Amino acid sequence: MTTQLSEIWYTRCPVPTPVGLAAQLGWLEETFAREGIKLNSILDAKDPTIRESHFNHHLSWSFRHGGNVPPIRARSEGRATRLVGITWTDEFQAIITLPGRGIHKTTDLKDRRFGIARRPEGIIDFHRATALKGLVSALTLEGLTHKDVEIVDIPVAESVLDIQGDPSLFGLKRRLPYSHELTALIRGDVDAIYVKGTQGITVANLFGTIRVAEFGFHPDPKIRINSGSPRVLTVDNRLAEERPDLVVRLIETVRRAGDWAEAHPDETRRFVAREVGASEETVAAANGPDLHRHLTLGLDPVLLNAVAHYKNFLRDWDFLEDDFDLDAWVDRRPFDALDTRAVA
Repeated sequence: MTTQLSEIWYTRCPVPTPVGLAAQLGWLEETFAREGIKLNSILDAKDPTIRESHFNHHLSWSFRHGGNVPPIRARSEGRATRLVGITWTDEFQAIITLPGRGIHKTTDLKDRRFGIARRPEGIIDFHRATALKGLVSALTLEGLTHKDVEIVDIPVAESVLDIQGDPSLFGLKRRLPYSHELTALIRGDVDAIYVKGTQGITVANLFGTIRVAEFGFHPDPKIRINSGSPRVLTVDNRLAEERPDLVVRLIETVRRAGDWAEAHPDETRRFVAREVGASEETVAAANGPDLHRHLTLGLDPVLLNAVAHYKNFLRDWDFLEDDFDLDAWVDRRPFDALDTRAVA
């Protein structure tokens, strides 16, 4: 007997994703409305326990598309979820410093202070995991390791959930990233920091920083791999097992959005700019001229190996509760159903 639903929860990170495109085009809402199901946004919920599901995936009848650290961590904690799709959209990643610090290239970081924010325990500190991977990637290119620099913790009092709706945000939903790292850099408490994406490229430009290393588009995928490269589409297990038909419809819609992006480069850049809260110029600089060609959803070995590589990095740096079998996390049934339908 098919479980009847009246609503489904979903969430997406404010980054380039085909789920974001499908939402802006109205296709997601239409897809579930045809089934008599209302689509609710987790991040727009007033209840903080609901908003937590963006990071720990605890809600039944939900799906999520975005950075891979929270869903990997949730799975390591035993959360019953399934990985049903992956996208890989490269983005600006860099190590930056300020003029006058005597740092112009990665080798100049040796024995210098590298600042990384540290947030309270609870919700996984994905910002920290991202910065650490960025540092390791940059150092690896010069034959260095994290032991060649002094990693300096930059304490952050609030978690990502605490500040939503705070009046000090001047009407915004969330604080823009890198404020704590930049403050430490300006004060001289640290010598260099990591930034990424549209917001990273914005602050790097705003403060007249020096680009020590940039590697978001490096030819070696293991250097580029980080929290946002690749991004994962996950669903909770009840949705996967009791309403697999809805997961098929979801993936069909998301893939259609990816196809639409390839045919509409200018509109895609405009939609992504709205999604991330940046100018189209910034999106083009941060994600490259071929952004519209990198919003397709898949489960091919290259994508899975990238997720496995970063999962192992998180494990080795003690960000995971326990290791887990990536293959057992993957649910290929929705893709298989679509492929069978296409052949029939």
